[in-house]
Amino acid sequence: TAAHPDGRHAYVTDAARGELIALDVPEARVLARIRVGARARHVGIDPSGHRLWVALGSKAKELALVDVTQRGRPRLLGRLRPPFLAHDVGWSPGGARIWMSSGDRNELAVYDAARARLLTTLAGDAPPQHVTFNGDRVYVTSGESGTLRVHRVDGKALHTTRVPTGSYNVQQARGWVVTAGLDRGSLCVLDRSGRLVHRLQVAKSSHDACVVLAERP
Repeated sequence: TAAHPDGRHAYVTDAARGELIALDVPEARVLARIRVGARARHVGIDPSGHRLWVALGSKAKELALVDVTQRGRPRLLGRLRPPFLAHDVGWSPGGARIWMSSGDRNELAVYDAARARLLTTLAGDAPPQHVTFNGDRVYVTSGESGTLRVHRVDGKALHTTRVPTGSYNVQQARGWVVTAGLDRGSLCVLDRSGRLVHRLQVAKSSHDACVVLAERP
């Protein structure tokens, strides 16, 4: 799922149907469905809410590029072939860079968002890897390698922290980074620098986690 910055709309991929679905969240209403390609999976939205990139599979040969300027009427613009079989895709908060992880090799790719042009590839850990952002920081998890890497948005590596194997998905909010352990049921909480602050045992297996933001009473 990709949440539009307007706080009202969201976009969900349907891998079985190869569709992208536009939702009005407060109304719990489907606004549109468009065909983007078989096995549509990970999706990233730009901070202005105009473009989506959708990886067509866990090891995607192509990505679908979608215009969502009209929020309830997504429009397929075309396809892009990555330098490897792609897995996850995410937009930097400033909107200038797109990071893509590989599903078939120990690499990452960084794109110029305005031109959809590959800028560089970086060494990474074992696939599949997942990415999230906080300001000029990029957090990349490898569940197979049991690592969380911190990069600058330009690609420079800053720090690597060991986390339990199976820690695939990663999320952040308000300077906290969380990754759940599919293999061991762990939940790791890290600070903005990537330093491990807490490791909790929450279940036999934990798939994903998020940070809930609430107003103080």
